[in-house]
Amino acid sequence: MRTFLTSLVAAALLTIPAAVQAQTPAPAATSTSTPAQRKAAETFLNTMQVEKTLGSAMDQMMTMQIKQRPEMKAVEPEMRAFMAKYMSWTSLKEDMISLYAKEFTEKELKDLTKFYETPVGQKFVTRQAFLMQAGMELGQRRVQENLPELQRAIEAKMKGQE
Repeated sequence: MRTFLTSLVAAALLTIPAAVQAQTPAPAATSTSTPAQRKAAETFLNTMQVEKTLGSAMDQMMTMQIKQRPEMKAVEPEMRAFMAKYMSWTSLKEDMISLYAKEFTEKELKDLTKFYETPVGQKFVTRQAFLMQAGMELGQRRVQENLPELQRAIEAKMKGQE
């Protein structure tokens, strides 16, 4: 039972990055970032309310994992402690600043910040977590609805290889 739960938790944690992974990144704007770029990146991330959004997204993903796999409820405190230790804003902040500072110029970061400071930009920021969650649920529902088709295709392929 212990091995099963450990495997289950590990599998669940491995699915979290896939749920939030972006498409292949574009080449970095610069190979190194200046202090001004880092400051602009930090301002942008603060404007985007990344600390709040990240916490909310991690909570939603954890809740969804437990909903999908109720047996994980027994290890929820350990999973939450792990996520708080390695996926919290405090632990990711410097790496996130570096990431954005390397991908965008100082001017681009300031332009992005300017947009996200507008009412429409802030509306997007406040709705972003909901939209991401709803999009993930839509994708999961679509896969579930059409899973028999995939299963038939896999079975046909496997029979053809015998």
